[in-house]
Amino acid sequence: MNKNYKLGSIVMMKKDHPCGTNKWEVVRMGADIKIKCLECGRFIMLPRIEFEKKMKKVISE
Repeated sequence: MNKNYKLGSIVMMKKDHPCGTNKWEVVRMGADIKIKCLECGRFIMLPRIEFEKKMKKVISE
């Protein structure tokens, strides 16, 4: 797994968001990861382990 993401990284998730994009920005890191949808601006928070399972790749750091 490619784990070289950090605060501000743009990541691609395996599944699309209902708005139609799968690109997200990492806005908070800790035990939970908070990500922001780049299309509609919604935020979601995932446990780090779940985030790493659902992340496909890091687009930019």
